Amino acid sequence: MLKLIKGGEVFGKDGKLERCDLLIADGKVAKIAPTIEESEIGKEEEVEVVNAAGLTVLPGLTDLHVHFREPGFEYKETIKGGAEAAKTGGFTTVCTMPNLNPAPDSPEHLQPQLDAIRAQHDVQILPYATITRNRIGEETLVDYDALKDFVAGYSDDGSGVQSADVMKAAMKRIADTGKILAAHCEVNDLLRGGYIHDGEYARFNNHPGICSESEWKEIERDIQLAEDTGVRLHICHISTAEGVELVRQAKRKGLPVTCETAPHYLWFSDSDLENIGKWKMNPPLRSDFDRRELLKAVKDGTIDAIATDHAPHAESEKMKDLKHSAMGVVGLECSFPATYTRLVVQGRTDLARVVELMSLCPRRILGLSGFESGGISEGDPAMLTLVDLNAVRKVEPAKFKGKGRSTPFEGMELQGWPVATICSEA
Repeated sequence: MLKLIKGGEVFGKDGKLERCDLLIADGKVAKIAPTIEESEIGKEEEVEVVNAAGLTVLPGLTDLHVHFREPGFEYKETIKGGAEAAKTGGFTTVCTMPNLNPAPDSPEHLQPQLDAIRAQHDVQILPYATITRNRIGEETLVDYDALKDFVAGYSDDGSGVQSADVMKAAMKRIADTGKILAAHCEVNDLLRGGYIHDGEYARFNNHPGICSESEWKEIERDIQLAEDTGVRLHICHISTAEGVELVRQAKRKGLPVTCETAPHYLWFSDSDLENIGKWKMNPPLRSDFDRRELLKAVKDGTIDAIATDHAPHAESEKMKDLKHSAMGVVGLECSFPATYTRLVVQGRTDLARVVELMSLCPRRILGLSGFESGGISEGDPAMLTLVDLNAVRKVEPAKFKGKGRSTPFEGMELQGWPVATICSEA
């Protein structure tokens, strides 16, 4: 079936917005014109007409970092449920992390996830394989070549690879695949039983804290190893000012280093904490100073991407106090309005920068084709997100499509909500 999108503001070449019609055929943007009439198309195929009046048509959103929990933890979420959440949030492509059972450390262990991915038709899902066998960060490395054609890259997300020698050996082999190594940077010896940031809230309320050095020290190490090995290093969920500055310096040296942060780190700090699980994630919310530095890094291009680190848990695992709740919050269904409100509505940057952070740059990091013009052009894949940039709505977790409900954005009014997602690659 052909699809005709009529009357939308299209985010075109170099981010220029123009009111146009788009014709989609054979999974591609076949034609863009001020007006395309059904009579021009012919009657060989049925045409679905999408009224996009009042909407903005963007290159499909891409999230480099989500957790869909299948196989092994389907009570938290499934591939199908996660895909529905992604589609609702405007995402056409998401990358699933390997905190699974079995961990995807071989083609055999990856296969159950691939089967579940192929059974859904909502969004493009690209899984990560692990860096180490069983995702435990120790000596046994994975056969990266055997997995490279099926994965977005390699990660031991959820824990940092503690041994520099193991990480260097992994980087050398992963560099040969051309894929990214997505590093969860965390020094276990510096955690000291903490579960929130080692800041004023932790000290005042007698909580053990996680120091910033636990993140930036391993970022520092991994950047040096990336320089030594040439691997494409992508740093996950950066949260500290020191980590941002290390990435900034690496970029100045021309190293192949990219990084992401999440919307909650741009909005909140440890001064916002309450003693309930929706405020607990890893890495934790840092200080107000860290939050401000992250916002600066988003604006100046040091931070390459906004990713949700969407991490659903059962309600019983999150509706506890900070000490006893599971680490992780959800974000797919409110990520775009959270980012758009924080960066554009509040005057920090423009829509083009948000599209760069949530679509164009993530696709480049993954090596995906399409949108090379800096916007939607004829011949691009039909991976599109239709957004009402003027819509203001309250975040209501009870209405989420995914199983996860725990988010610090609960009850907030945000602007710029996706209303439709078109994905030719699912």
